[in-house]
Amino acid sequence: MEMTTLRKITLLAIGITFSANSFGQTKPPKAPSVPATDDYFGIKIEDKYRNLEDLKNEQTLNWMKGQAEYTNSILGSIPGRQHIIDELTSIGNRTTESIGALLILEDGTYFYLKTRPSDQVAKLYKRNGLKGKETLIFDPENYQKNGKDIFNISTFSPNKSGKLLSVNISKNGGEMSEMILINMADNKILPEKIDKLRFGGANWLKDGNSFLYIQSPTEDIHDMNAQMDIVTKIHVMGTDVSKDKILFSKAMYPELNILTEEIPFVSYDIDSDLLFFMPYTVDQNQKVFMAPGSDLNKKKINWKLLTDRKDEVKNFAISEKDIYMYTTLNAPKFKVIKTSIANPNLATATLVIPEDNDLNLNSPIITKDGIFYTRTKNGVESKLYFTDFEGKKHKEIATPKKAASIFVSARSNKFSDVWIVTTGWTTKGERYRYDLKKNTFTREQLSTIIDYPEFENFEVEELMVRSYDGVEVPLSIIYKKGIKKDKSNPVLFYGYGAYGSSITPSFNPQLLLWVERGGILAVAHVRGGGELGEKWHLAGQKTTKPNTWKDVIACTEYMINQGYTNPTKTAIYSRSAGGIFVGRAITERPDLYAAAIPGVGSMNTVRGENTPNGPANIAEFGTMKVESEAKALIEMDSYLHLKDGVKYPATLTTAGFNDPRIIVWSPAKFAARLLEANASNKPTLLKVDYEAGHFGGVSKVKSYEEIADVLSFAFWQVGHPDFQPKN
Repeated sequence: MEMTTLRKITLLAIGITFSANSFGQTKPPKAPSVPATDDYFGIKIEDKYRNLEDLKNEQTLNWMKGQAEYTNSILGSIPGRQHIIDELTSIGNRTTESIGALLILEDGTYFYLKTRPSDQVAKLYKRNGLKGKETLIFDPENYQKNGKDIFNISTFSPNKSGKLLSVNISKNGGEMSEMILINMADNKILPEKIDKLRFGGANWLKDGNSFLYIQSPTEDIHDMNAQMDIVTKIHVMGTDVSKDKILFSKAMYPELNILTEEIPFVSYDIDSDLLFFMPYTVDQNQKVFMAPGSDLNKKKINWKLLTDRKDEVKNFAISEKDIYMYTTLNAPKFKVIKTSIANPNLATATLVIPEDNDLNLNSPIITKDGIFYTRTKNGVESKLYFTDFEGKKHKEIATPKKAASIFVSARSNKFSDVWIVTTGWTTKGERYRYDLKKNTFTREQLSTIIDYPEFENFEVEELMVRSYDGVEVPLSIIYKKGIKKDKSNPVLFYGYGAYGSSITPSFNPQLLLWVERGGILAVAHVRGGGELGEKWHLAGQKTTKPNTWKDVIACTEYMINQGYTNPTKTAIYSRSAGGIFVGRAITERPDLYAAAIPGVGSMNTVRGENTPNGPANIAEFGTMKVESEAKALIEMDSYLHLKDGVKYPATLTTAGFNDPRIIVWSPAKFAARLLEANASNKPTLLKVDYEAGHFGGVSKVKSYEEIADVLSFAFWQVGHPDFQPKN
């Protein structure tokens, strides 16, 4: 009773009036506008909200905070939202322990993160073997308690003996972390701490007493140099961190011709005693240099080129004597070749796993006994295989259950241990230890085995939908058995379409709650993703990027034409680079959707290069310095395609103030312009989260609230009766 009264007072204070099908409100003020005009190859672009890019401007910050408070009040008032949070909490509490990030040392010691129902963030544990006694090593909830900040473990790394352990700790969902070091003999935190860590933790060397680490020049994630000017240092235990030697920086190796946008990553492989340097961007074609570990003792490392981008090597793995390369060179559905570690030469590399014209090959896993790999059809049907190191004998391995997705992991190339996880859209993950000699699977679940009776009566259809240009696009739809094609079903379209990443079937109770409440979940495997191989990726990149949103538009039209739904019942959702998928679909066809939720989305691609993470993304989206790519970036820019007087769908745009990947002003500018341009009376909301980064909030409660925001907002706008505010 008290909660109801309090909520009414809050609503009255900001002047909101709800009805079932409309949204009357005293809207918050429009964003301050200081326009700028740019000329790109003769194309004049007016940027009405360029001023919002100044994140030190008090007027900008006040507007964002006002939007966040307003949006939180609206979302918190949607009936049904709390029920989703309660159900997610109930589902989560069934899992008495959820275990992840497993790392097994050579002596059989397990290190892992574990979450129990009472935990908001994962804690770090160890045990001797699978069934050994468990010991708590580190609890981030007890780290620097101040009642406000939430800390989590972003990564951890024991040395080879397991006697020393590094733990990286992040704050409020951010990706910049601080490293602490723990002496495992007494579980005590050692004096030295290392800050400004954006990429990874300790990369231990053979002596077990020193490690490499990658450090940013600043903790300011909004600084353009935060990741491009990172350096690799060496720390020796017990020494002054401030005096750590710089092993690698761009300035030290001008002969390597490292580009401005390339992020310099150096790593060390302890088993092969090899150093690797990769000038990183989002380009999946890796450029890799290598050197012997003994060069660590030299003044300068003698780097030798292993692969160039033209070799189209996407990944590589090492056995005792060979390097196996996963490549699309003359093989758009992937193949694996090998060359010797002692004398690597791609020109004489031998074929180990050939390309299959129909099935996508996934990255292989190397064990002591040979190579495990999977192949996938349309990204949604997997098969498991094994071959010897030479690729002479290949065999398919039948898994205990037919699975839409199969994931393989191994202890290392020194051991036979291999685990298989099978899962699907409506099938929870099952983990098995596989014995190659006996050809047997033994269930070895680390987390609690639980049932989900609320998701049992679901059906899955794998469809191929003809897009605007005749190309067939895979579409996965999940719904309750017995659903009728009466054009009245709520449909949530989900997709991504970037970097060659595939949306593979996996069990996601959060999104399945949409289906449990009578909706249809429609996963569009659009171009730009990797479901159909490298050609599929390249068909949704740079100048071909329009295929990404045109494919989901075609899938939406299909669902409408087949009688599943109608435009008043459709919602579209994605995150990050998927902001293009959402934003351009609703700006090109606003009539097709009732609601749109671009989460921490790339909404202002023309200005992407002016963000810390933008230059590294040139390989995927393009640069404003090349005319054809500039025109492509203009075309994929959702912010610039908003037009005055158009009736746009209800929109919930989210942003993380601590997000180093999609800077907060990119979604904020989109929301500001939409508030100004939208002629419909539907809500245009901007949620800026000051306690979250790119991947959302770090605590369980926060993650439940975020998905509840998405589902309740979408259900409200498609007219679901349980989510309609009362008069």
